[in-house]
Amino acid sequence: MCLVGNSLSLSRLQHLLQWVNSISFSSVSSLQSDTQMSISSAVSILRDQHSKSRWNFLQSLFPSGFTPAEFSEITLKIRNNPHLALRFFHWTQTKSLCNHNLLSYSTIIHILARARFKSHAQTIIQVAIRVTELDQIENFDQFKSRPPKIFETLAKTYRSCDSAPFVFDLLIKACSQSNRINQSIAIVRMLRSRGIYPKISTFNFLIGSVIRSRGCDEGFDVYREVFSLNDEVKENVCRIRVCPNVQTFNLLMVSFYQKGLMENVKEIWSEMEKLNCAPNAYSYSILMAVFCEEGKMNDAQKLFVAMQGKQINPDVVAYNTLISGYCKIGEINRAEELCRDMGLSGIESTCITYEHLVNGYCKIGDVDSAILVYNDMCRKGFRPEGFVIDVLIKMLCDNSRVYEALEFCRVAMAKYNVLPSRSSYKFLIQGLCEEGKMEEALKLQAEMVGRGFEPNSEIYGAFIDGHVKLGHIELAERLRMEMLDMLSRKEEK
Repeated sequence: MCLVGNSLSLSRLQHLLQWVNSISFSSVSSLQSDTQMSISSAVSILRDQHSKSRWNFLQSLFPSGFTPAEFSEITLKIRNNPHLALRFFHWTQTKSLCNHNLLSYSTIIHILARARFKSHAQTIIQVAIRVTELDQIENFDQFKSRPPKIFETLAKTYRSCDSAPFVFDLLIKACSQSNRINQSIAIVRMLRSRGIYPKISTFNFLIGSVIRSRGCDEGFDVYREVFSLNDEVKENVCRIRVCPNVQTFNLLMVSFYQKGLMENVKEIWSEMEKLNCAPNAYSYSILMAVFCEEGKMNDAQKLFVAMQGKQINPDVVAYNTLISGYCKIGEINRAEELCRDMGLSGIESTCITYEHLVNGYCKIGDVDSAILVYNDMCRKGFRPEGFVIDVLIKMLCDNSRVYEALEFCRVAMAKYNVLPSRSSYKFLIQGLCEEGKMEEALKLQAEMVGRGFEPNSEIYGAFIDGHVKLGHIELAERLRMEMLDMLSRKEEK
């Protein structure tokens, strides 16, 4: 009896399970059907309704909004209209109708990347990285060198979204712009391990970001890594999947030049030649600037001629570089000759051109010619920089033309809103004191203090010497004691 009873119970249990399962499968099937109908309805409204009415209609039909999976499906169905997809995304954000996650972010990013909506895609990538990694702030050190979470989801959804490789370039640039340099490098490493290589412009963007945030040495290390270069440049260039281009080398050369590492610039130039990368006019300008800094004007001139021999027309940067070099060594005639050649070549002089010439004439003590160049610059509509005003004031004061210097300073202030620097005040005060114009020097010193420049030992020294020359020994001694007191207070601080 017990066995029969158990058999009946077992039989009933089996039927019951079958019935429950049938209900479950039916419910799931019904739920899936309802979801698909909702998605189809949303897509129809987005495609067919007028712009003004579609959003209100959508919100009335879907007051609870959409799940990230639903948003992704809807967006994929309208991916051929990226403007509409982007508006749909912003609408769900503004109305809080979708709690976006990695999947929904990845979908809209793929669609925008596919459509080359670069800025919109990068903005959303940055939002996705920030939002989806908020929970990792406490463990930042552990994950900052790994690709962001969005990278893996973008990779998984790449085919289903019919995306373009450009999406990973955007991700690297977005990370670099957010100063997530380590994560950018980690993405490059991961892509390369899968045989995927970003565009050369992306590599250059990354190297430039590293240089700006970490310096030229680390930028050079990243360059070596991303282009798979060993300590010695590979003889067989074909083995490098993506080759550095002239912009890459220019980035590196400029960064080393700005740090004063001239030998490194020459090494980069040699590496560029070994990799058969043709330099452009800017490349030549950088190397010419190195030779000019070293006073090797013959080498700089030879490079200028070699550039023209390779049918590369010198631009204004190349001309200005060489003009600057000749002005620094006092060969102003050569500089003027280059300036004329530049004009004959149809290249307009820039403010920098005139500034170099002003410095050049001041270098040889020809202040009148320097002022003529300055006036010509102003007539051409260029606004003089403060250091040009400084050098001209100094030259006028050195030539005992202090009142002319003072008038020159006042005109620059009134006409170009160029405020005198501490150096300009020092030169003028020293000039006035040397001529015994102590009252005028004192007024100028008061103006200087009013502009936030405290008098230093050089200013005190000028007043002391001026009063001594005039026989005001007691006053000079008081100023000397005041100066010593000021210096002792500064030492205590």
